Amino acid sequence: MKKTILITHRLPREHFAELEAQFEVLIPCEERFSKEEFQRLLPRIDGMIASTALRVTDEMMALAPRLKIIASYGVGYDNIDLAAAQRRGIVVTNNPTPVLEPTAEHAYALMLAVAHRIPECDRDLRRGEAKWGIMDNLGISLYGKTLGIVGMGRIGKALRRYAAASRMRVLYYNRRPLPAEEERVLEVEYADFDTLLRESDIVSVHTPLTDESRHLFGPEQFRRMKPTALLVNTARGAVVDNAALAEALRSGEIAGAALDVFENEPRVLPELPTLDNIVLTPHTGTNTVETREQMSAHAARNVMRFFAGDPEIDRVV
Repeated sequence: MKKTILITHRLPREHFAELEAQFEVLIPCEERFSKEEFQRLLPRIDGMIASTALRVTDEMMALAPRLKIIASYGVGYDNIDLAAAQRRGIVVTNNPTPVLEPTAEHAYALMLAVAHRIPECDRDLRRGEAKWGIMDNLGISLYGKTLGIVGMGRIGKALRRYAAASRMRVLYYNRRPLPAEEERVLEVEYADFDTLLRESDIVSVHTPLTDESRHLFGPEQFRRMKPTALLVNTARGAVVDNAALAEALRSGEIAGAALDVFENEPRVLPELPTLDNIVLTPHTGTNTVETREQMSAHAARNVMRFFAGDPEIDRVV
């Protein structure tokens, strides 16, 4: 009898052809299953591919006694109760490889957008309010600026390559510095957090959300940044105190920001869209046709390898 794998959100079925050859695969017809459908299906599933938009709780796992693996569709897994999964003997995997390039590319695009004031000028032009003077619409160039990367993991390292195209000096902050040889190859410099905030013209956030990183950027951190600095966040919304950021942008404590992620998304702090010096995208850093195909294939591969007894999976717990 085939094992049953539930995919929590609607995704193209053709992405899972190989998975369907081996398992019964349940995919919602609408954006997601209704609460009633979901609860009815949980007792019969052996695996789950879970979007980061769904909170996978201990109570949910209790309703799925056959569940053996939860494969996060994204690289993040803060939506999954890891302690509960570990206690129940459920393996959790994530999906790190396919998101590297598109997330780094999106972060770089956001830097350019906020630095050159592209969305602001686009809005003004569409409203017939564009200014055409030689000293109007002045942005800043990325060329030769200092980029501070908070979280020099795989996405941070990918972003460093884009920064090289703008001949940017790259500082980075991690809990532990990289080996000296890797720093030399990447052409990056380690800095403590305060130094990175003080010296960077653009700060890009690439750290996972943990108890330690929640509100890593708050009022005190914005006070330490240059008044001309820009903040870009494509990691997790709660790493940045959104209310404190809105105040820092309104008061001119920092010059601009670009966010792809938000606290409490899909709800967005109402003050943020009212500000001209911020660029906002609705968590679209991996929203490309190619990336969705690769993410689906990679998540499915983790499930297939797990049930085949192959240890080569992206195991979190």
